Amino acid sequence: QVKLVESGGGLVQAGGSLRLSCAASGRSFSSSAMGWFHQAPGKERRFVAAISWSGGSTYYADSAKGRFTISRDNAKNTVYLQMNSLKPEDTAVYYCAARRAYGAPSYYSNEYDYWGQGTQVTVSS
Repeated sequence: QVKLVESGGGLVQAGGSLRLSCAASGRSFSSSAMGWFHQAPGKERRFVAAISWSGGSTYYADSAKGRFTISRDNAKNTVYLQMNSLKPEDTAVYYCAARRAYGAPSYYSNEYDYWGQGTQVTVSS
């Protein structure tokens, strides 16, 4: 079992930066692929970024490439999403997700087994 708690969301002007954190509890974190998704009002949950259990492989949505960076610190049981050059269209609730041990990173939300409660990111123009 893995419990996930996101933090770091907030209100920022366009062009600004935020760093989201996802703190995980549970023994399998260091062997779990992790992902970030976002969901805007009235829209479906969409993939943002993912990272392998070792941190050696990362994957990004086209909208996030060049602006966002996913990373993890297995010693701290934490995964991060550094978001730079934020745009109003990045406004959404951001969710952290984990796959069961040794699963590969995935672009698909239904392949993740554990979810956090989400953190709101609002980018003003």
